[in-house]
Amino acid sequence: MNAINRNELDALNRAVLEIDVNNHPGVMSHVIGLFSRRTYNVEGILCLPVGDGRQSRIWLLVNEDQRLPQMIKQAQKLEDVIAVRRHNANHAVFSELESFFQA
Repeated sequence: MNAINRNELDALNRAVLEIDVNNHPGVMSHVIGLFSRRTYNVEGILCLPVGDGRQSRIWLLVNEDQRLPQMIKQAQKLEDVIAVRRHNANHAVFSELESFFQA
């Protein structure tokens, strides 16, 4: 078996959630509050308006454990959440973004 470096190991233990929401004050707080109340760590957050600005897309980089499927189900039940999609940790939104923060 090939050796796995630390970045690859971290990627195996993470997931990216792509969440479409209605765009108005307080929505980000509701979504992140769901994770916070359940002591679920969020490693990265990115949020941008889409289309005409009535909706936003939130990307969350999260640790993947046995609670993640339940967290997704609970996020889908939030009033302003339109859709939740789960991606592997190597999703371009965070892998490309890391290059902006390197010295």
